[in-house]
Amino acid sequence: MIQTVIFDMDGVIVDTEPVHRYAYFKQFDELNIPVTEAMYTSFTGFSTRNTFQKLKEVFVIEHEVEDLIQRKRTIFNDAFDSKADLELLEGVENLIKELHQNGMQLILASSASKVTIERVFNRFKLHDYFTHVVSGEDFPKSKPHPAIFEHAASLSIAPKENCIVIEDSTNGIKAAKAAGIFCVGYNSIHSEAQDLSEADVIVNHFNEMDFKRIENFHSKLGNY
Repeated sequence: MIQTVIFDMDGVIVDTEPVHRYAYFKQFDELNIPVTEAMYTSFTGFSTRNTFQKLKEVFVIEHEVEDLIQRKRTIFNDAFDSKADLELLEGVENLIKELHQNGMQLILASSASKVTIERVFNRFKLHDYFTHVVSGEDFPKSKPHPAIFEHAASLSIAPKENCIVIEDSTNGIKAAKAAGIFCVGYNSIHSEAQDLSEADVIVNHFNEMDFKRIENFHSKLGNY
């Protein structure tokens, strides 16, 4: 029986991707580096640190990674605070509240920085629903490396066999599967460039899931 749901944040709870995209490409212009759409898409699920580490391997960038991170964070925060139409993804708030009301443990495991997570959680008043928040900035390797989900599962009230992950990216799903955790792929309109085929279940809208359905995903856990 499923007792813990591990949520990704960007693209699952809230769509901050347009804000991240704006911040990154504004910074790419400042750095005068020609990042292609394909390269940018390949960074989905990466932490900001890993993204800039990878970019420094590809391009000549004189700035230190820490300075690059801080500049991107400044651009993002300014844009985030001024974006009035930023909302939770349709149906996810009801799902979070229903799971919480029925005693399901909720954990966040996001590649986003702690600062960004805190901004989202404060804006949408999510702290009361999640027992733990795990940020990708605490791990040297980003998704698809499983470390973030292995750590999230270690915080669960139950063994990882009784956990599920909800993810919307190729790298996130690969990370969940590498951690040996049942994965629900969320096929949102923002996931068009992502390959969700390795997910155990794919849903197109959060109204396809409720407490009872999630609780009974354990019947499909025979792979582990």
